[in-house]
Amino acid sequence: MKLRLGQLFTVLGSLMVSSLAFAQGGDSTSIGTGLVALASALAIGLAALGGTLSQARAADAALSGIARNPTAADKVFTPMIIALALIEFQAIMGFIIAFLWYSK
Repeated sequence: MKLRLGQLFTVLGSLMVSSLAFAQGGDSTSIGTGLVALASALAIGLAALGGTLSQARAADAALSGIARNPTAADKVFTPMIIALALIEFQAIMGFIIAFLWYSK
């Protein structure tokens, strides 16, 4: 009984909140502006997600290589830092592209 009542309140609450989204007045924004904003948000999200996942994988590979062969730490550290910098640059480029789209 409590589960059904909770589900009922959830459905009624979501219906009341979603009706507010459609109560927008008639302003000069078009569907294109909304799609550009959505594309910008998607670009930022994918850049952040891809950057963090690839940085984690690169750091994991480098640290496991150093753990297996501690004498190779100086040979692994510099390429790892360069790879992390390039990955971060790609994420920043995603942010820049998203800001350029949103500014149009």
